Amino acid sequence: MKRWRTALPLCLLLIAGTVLLASGVLDRFDAHHLLAEEGLLRATIAAHPLTSRLAYTGVLTLAIATGVPGTIVIVLAGGLLFGAVEGTALSSVALVLGSLVLYLASRYAFGTGRREPPPLARRLRDRFAAHPVTYTLALRFIPIVPLGAMTVALAWLRCPLWLFVGATWLGGTVSLFVESSVGAGLGETFGSGAPVTAASFLNTRILLPLAAFTLLTILPLLVKTVRARLGRKG
Repeated sequence: MKRWRTALPLCLLLIAGTVLLASGVLDRFDAHHLLAEEGLLRATIAAHPLTSRLAYTGVLTLAIATGVPGTIVIVLAGGLLFGAVEGTALSSVALVLGSLVLYLASRYAFGTGRREPPPLARRLRDRFAAHPVTYTLALRFIPIVPLGAMTVALAWLRCPLWLFVGATWLGGTVSLFVESSVGAGLGETFGSGAPVTAASFLNTRILLPLAAFTLLTILPLLVKTVRARLGRKG
């Protein structure tokens, strides 16, 4: 019974995420939908600047806390509606808050554990404990790994709270700025009223952030490859 009580907060978050995803709420953040209603949305933001920003931050916090995949569409929407800099700032707050909620629920669910973990789990935790900063930063800078899954994994590895928050803010904000810049570029490119063609996507305001995102994705692999080659030579 105690085991189920400790797992209850995490289960409720995951159930809420499933309901949120099935409700179709995230479809409202689709780029085509946002561009179609951009004028109305910007007028609403201008009329209610504080409420609109709190609402955006709240929605993204909820999505991240519940482990919903595809939160990038919300971040892109933030860049489109608030611009790259402000969109990044709002998304960064939501990232830290949402990740912290999911992390704490996961840590509570896993607990300290009275039973001896399996050998594989013990080896993974021992390796992480030997170099926690290196592993945490590496995991947080790999944007191809789902954010929710990585948060749960770090909680299972017993990542220290201070390190988790710091790495989440640092690694996440870099990715958020790139994604928000893409959203801002989409808004500037397609909001001009010009016909949407394949050439529209060649705009540097979109290409440069996408190139940076690609580099950010493959950078950990490049570093690992270089380190492996240097190790063989040494």
